[in-house]
Amino acid sequence: MYRVIFVSFHGFISEFNDKFKNRFSDSYSMELKRENVLIEALPYMQEFYDSIMVIKVGGNAMVSAQIMEDIIKDIVLLRYVGIKPVIVHGGGPEITEKMERMGKKAEFFQGLRITDDETMEIARMVLVGNINTKIVSLIGVSGGKGIGLTGYDGRLILGHKQAAKKVVIDGIETEVDIGWVGESEVINPDILHIVLENGYIPVISPIAVDAKGNALNINADTVAGDIAAALRAKKLILMTDVSGLLRNVKDPSSRISRVTLDDIDPLIAEGVIQGGMIPKIKGAAVAVKSGVEKAHIINGSVSHSMLLELFTDCGVGTMVHLSNQPKE
Repeated sequence: MYRVIFVSFHGFISEFNDKFKNRFSDSYSMELKRENVLIEALPYMQEFYDSIMVIKVGGNAMVSAQIMEDIIKDIVLLRYVGIKPVIVHGGGPEITEKMERMGKKAEFFQGLRITDDETMEIARMVLVGNINTKIVSLIGVSGGKGIGLTGYDGRLILGHKQAAKKVVIDGIETEVDIGWVGESEVINPDILHIVLENGYIPVISPIAVDAKGNALNINADTVAGDIAAALRAKKLILMTDVSGLLRNVKDPSSRISRVTLDDIDPLIAEGVIQGGMIPKIKGAAVAVKSGVEKAHIINGSVSHSMLLELFTDCGVGTMVHLSNQPKE
């Protein structure tokens, strides 16, 4: 236990000094001593003790072994300091790669993967059989107890198939069936409470089940928000490949540090929130509206970014919350 905490915090402190000393106020430009970082983290640890945090892992973290290992160490550390983490993972790039190896081309419509029967089987193979078991294994190697789950387990995620999408082609309205792409209807968190109370870290694949027992491919960002809402989690953390919401996607320094629910629709209309950031922001909004205190969108490819966001006075991502208020 103590080795895991030491390794994660040692890496956290090193990353803070190496990567962030020139990005915040002058007080952070000096070389920080280990004890000072721990002292700064203490009030946050006290506040978050015994709380639930839902963490969605995706993007480069899913394809970089080193990044994934760092993230899992940080999550195990959260469990050892009294926080109850719940992991929801994506796997889009791996699904596409697997499809290509099997001679099948990935097709998308409005950002959603068109999921026929064969694609659904490939998605289940990759998400459940590969990624989920790999994360559970890493948790064990890092000193924690992981348990893999899907929407089938305990009827955790009940959903329905999305309706055909209407699109106008050459002036003619046409319906596009995107296959087994689903939306969650009900989250049954009982099984999550059971495993959390017994010291396990749940690892959830974004596969839902409909009333007839069919598997549904569901957006991981969206379902992470739904799960956080059902658990009344303290925080929802969405890990992506950028440092939060950027006003200019080509300029990392244009990060918007805080977004209220009232800001979201205008930012979508302006085109600031677009593409893959839309389901992340919408998932965060659903969670916050349902009682999750705050949601955070952070760059998962930066080592220990989650610890920096949670346990320092200066965050490194974008926080979504109800109204203007200081970082917590």
